[in-house]
Amino acid sequence: MAQQHTASLRLRLRYRFDNLVAGGTTPLIGWLALACLAVVVPASAVLVWADRAAPPTLSGRLQAVWVSVGQTLKLGGAVGSPLYVLASVTLALVALLFVSTLVSLITTGINRRIMSLRRGHSTVLEAGHTVVLGWSDQIFPVVSELARANANQRRSAIAVLAPKDKVDMEDEVATGLGGTGRRTGTGATRIICRSGPTTDPAALARVSPRTSKAVLVLPPDGDSGDAQVVKTLLALDAALPRPRTAVVVAAVRDSRNHLTAQLAAGPGGHVLCADEVIARLLVQTARQPGLSLVYQDLLDFDGDEFYTAPAQDLAGRAFGEALLAFTTSSVVGLLHADGRVVLNPDPDAEIGAGDRIILISEDDDTSVPQPAGPWVEEDAIVTALPRPRCAERLLLLGWNRRAPLVVEQLDEFVAPGSTLDVVALGDGAAPRTAAEVAAVRSRLEVTFHSGDITDPDVLAKLDVPSYDSVIVIGETDRGAAPAPSAAVAAAAADAPPSAFAPEPGSATDDRTLVTLLHLRAIGEAAGRELPLTTEMSDDGNRLLAPARAGADFIVSGRLISLLMTQISESGHLADVFEELFEAEGSEFYLRPAADYVRTDREVAFATVVESARRRRECAVGYRLRAEAATAPSYGVRLNPDKRQRVRFGEHDWVVVLAES
Repeated sequence: MAQQHTASLRLRLRYRFDNLVAGGTTPLIGWLALACLAVVVPASAVLVWADRAAPPTLSGRLQAVWVSVGQTLKLGGAVGSPLYVLASVTLALVALLFVSTLVSLITTGINRRIMSLRRGHSTVLEAGHTVVLGWSDQIFPVVSELARANANQRRSAIAVLAPKDKVDMEDEVATGLGGTGRRTGTGATRIICRSGPTTDPAALARVSPRTSKAVLVLPPDGDSGDAQVVKTLLALDAALPRPRTAVVVAAVRDSRNHLTAQLAAGPGGHVLCADEVIARLLVQTARQPGLSLVYQDLLDFDGDEFYTAPAQDLAGRAFGEALLAFTTSSVVGLLHADGRVVLNPDPDAEIGAGDRIILISEDDDTSVPQPAGPWVEEDAIVTALPRPRCAERLLLLGWNRRAPLVVEQLDEFVAPGSTLDVVALGDGAAPRTAAEVAAVRSRLEVTFHSGDITDPDVLAKLDVPSYDSVIVIGETDRGAAPAPSAAVAAAAADAPPSAFAPEPGSATDDRTLVTLLHLRAIGEAAGRELPLTTEMSDDGNRLLAPARAGADFIVSGRLISLLMTQISESGHLADVFEELFEAEGSEFYLRPAADYVRTDREVAFATVVESARRRRECAVGYRLRAEAATAPSYGVRLNPDKRQRVRFGEHDWVVVLAES
């Protein structure tokens, strides 16, 4: 009972104090003055009466109390006539008022500055830094890869501008990169966050894009993300005078917005279309199992990447001679003096004096010329005829905005007579006749089936193990993905991608995981590994995927992030990747090692390079089947030392850059 009374009294006192504070400044000052006097006056009286040297008379002691109160409250405590005392107290109060006002103004100014800094409105005074505009899940791989790229620099900085709270951004980056508190796992690279709209040129000035070396524009999440990228590029055009020194890299999702964004980026700007890039890589990987691992190694900054080196002594010599001119780097092309990029040029092509060698190397300081010709073993080189292209049976599970682009890319890559079965959610439309599909001028025969790819009965009827390749792409729920119709079959190459399902997200990954679970059961029942290529949106979901170790996954968000960071470090790489992803020109292949060298002995990798050169190809690595399930490389070795000796088996592959 006593405890309840005490708690009730405490609540009543707190309630009255809250009302006092809410009453305004004047009542609060009055009550504080009374409270102060109620403490100071009695305490001063106690001090005077307890002092043995205190005046003996009452008036003397009262005067001493007044002096003590005045000194304590900084009122002077002057003694004299009433007018003198009044004037002294007045001057003390005026001085106290002015000093208090001055302290208040200084405190307010400091607090305002601190709040401004916390809001992220101050200007970044950096040079040679990288600017990232926008905020999405891509911010984490972008910042992580940029930090790795700058690991060999003493002072590097990344300035991020987004319409978010500065403190929230710092906390999210620290958490996303495995840091603690405000410290991030970025080594010596400093992450500087500023808050503001990326479409406002005045706000862009906060991250100093004029003095930066690169500007990356991330596509925000949501349906209006591409429009936001275009507006940001227009604002950047207003903030950055031309000609620009900074490399500008942006990404849009919908291919219909690609040209608009490219116009907004202006000359020298690089705009990636996520739909087109993902569709091309899905198709290339579906036809070359293991290719996703090669691109993963090339695109991140943990392993080997594309660099350029001056021609030097190679000027005037044939390109074929350059292939064995670097022991620890793999030559793949030429960057001409006029800016043109040529991958896998003719071995007899002459290297110009102003040309640069495009190569794959561990770092920009490891591309040192060192002849590897002495390690070529002529008696180990095998001369094999090119293998004929055969018609393929392909299966596409799911349908989204990128599906028409996948069909278009397949049509460009496959041999005549190939077939593609598409299974997707729909309105019950029956498979179209061969005559309707034949209306499309295509080498690929496309048949559409309506069905739920997460239904095990639907998958069981497909005889999945009989297909040469299976592609699983993100698909929305039953009400969000319109079925492919006959019109789609008749114009797969011309239909606007945005006419179909919206961008896959977390929900689509959930359906993909269910589909993969059923496909794994089908593969186990058949006693074989299914040739499977899967598209996912979230890299975290890839780790949950029920698939064999080293399986091919195309994670759309992470892949675009890696491409953007690579191009931001070297602008000419945009042309390199553009040629790699196109059906025409040269691309990476995994081809049987037995077609290049003997498999009954160890050979130096320089022998593989020489054998590939005679086939007008550039050998850049290999994959060993015995290590295909062993993390982290899953048997893939890019840019091995040409002196390294390896014994290939009948089922091992050589990674080569060759014409389609």
